[in-house]
Amino acid sequence: MQLIKNYTIPSIALRCSLAGSYLWEVADRLGILGAHGLPHVGWGDWSHFVAYARQTMAFLPPSWVPFFAILATIGEAGFGLMLLAGLFTRIAAVGSFLLALAFALSMSISFGIESPLGYSVFTVAAASLLLATIPDYKYSIDSVINKNKQS
Repeated sequence: MQLIKNYTIPSIALRCSLAGSYLWEVADRLGILGAHGLPHVGWGDWSHFVAYARQTMAFLPPSWVPFFAILATIGEAGFGLMLLAGLFTRIAAVGSFLLALAFALSMSISFGIESPLGYSVFTVAAASLLLATIPDYKYSIDSVINKNKQS
């Protein structure tokens, strides 16, 4: 069985799909996609997102939830932008794995295992971990940096 030696397309596909998912969710909770209740809008604003975060993190003291909601949003925005640009891709992929795993565990505790399975959160975590194992990231800032180091 021949293994794929060219990781360019899988790397770009993983980077773009993970980045797109994270950045879409950040845009939704910041109201960029439209107001709450409009088609294709999940939260529509910060307050609806925090209300969902309270349900997802029901096992934590309620006063901690806004901090973790902010931390998750910063993580999603940061990892999303880093993955899209291909900047510190391996670090962003590992961070994405840990963030998605935290989401999956929180959802499992609060809603049951069917919630993270139904929303493919474990798949996002696994895809992030797979991206972290790719040896190089073509068409990325990382590849430009590595090329300049070799020159």
